[in-house]
Amino acid sequence: MSFEEFATGLQFPEGPIAMPDGSVVLVEIKRGTLTRVAPDGTLSVVAECGGGPNGAALGPDGAFYVCNNGGFSWSERDGLTAPGPQPDGYIGGRIQRVTPDGEVSDLYTHVDGVGLRGPNDIVFDHDGGFWFTDMGKQRPRDIDHGGLYYGRADGSWVTEVVYPLVSANGVGLSPDGRHVHVSETVSGRLWSWEVEGPGRVGRDPASRARHGGRLLHGSADFQWFDSLAVEAGGNVCVATLYTGLISVVAPEGGLVEEVVIPGEDTFVTNICFGGDDLRTAYVTSSGRGVLFRTTWERPGLALPNL
Repeated sequence: MSFEEFATGLQFPEGPIAMPDGSVVLVEIKRGTLTRVAPDGTLSVVAECGGGPNGAALGPDGAFYVCNNGGFSWSERDGLTAPGPQPDGYIGGRIQRVTPDGEVSDLYTHVDGVGLRGPNDIVFDHDGGFWFTDMGKQRPRDIDHGGLYYGRADGSWVTEVVYPLVSANGVGLSPDGRHVHVSETVSGRLWSWEVEGPGRVGRDPASRARHGGRLLHGSADFQWFDSLAVEAGGNVCVATLYTGLISVVAPEGGLVEEVVIPGEDTFVTNICFGGDDLRTAYVTSSGRGVLFRTTWERPGLALPNL
């Protein structure tokens, strides 16, 4: 598989959205922006989000919905930019709505009176609502847990669906919308639940986990899981930290393949699909500030609103 650098000089890119016009809209977590990468690779800021915009999706109203983790501290490790614990300037977690002309508003900051800590990734369903994860927040001597949540795009309702999860990160839906998949970062596990309705999941009776999720894959190596995308055939493509690759997991469970991303970046964080045949894959190599483009062997899943 051949990769090309579609954009460089990004400040820890994440949350890519492949747009119909050939551009890619993504977040730059360290910069605090929602940014557009034009088809020729040039960059322009869509909006100043502040904090730490971490994941993004296009909503049914044409606005962008952003998971803002409230901010990270930052360091440099072996030439790579690396996120760290909660910073002094932490603004709290929030779901933001960003209009195409750059107007930013907070949609949700609390769920059932409890403040969001570090919203991370988001995916819309065909009912017009969205599933999102909260990774929690880490400080030098303690950690806030997060989980899986569901919200309506009009700001009228949000609910906690699964809690707690260990650093919940990527979220995606199966092609038929009947299963929601969530990756946990530090455990290196990919879980799945049956969707019973907007904001409702069923517990797998065979699950040994307290949250009732079905384990699709757990890494035996020292690998952390980041954000994900789903292929049209149901495979789940999970960006994998420390080994710098995409882990492809079958919908029934089990590793299909591992696709190594060039550049020896330990912070390969996300993947999305675009192009007319949905076989153009965009991968965020966040530690090096690069957005890669390649032709994927199988088509990605067509997302709502795109």
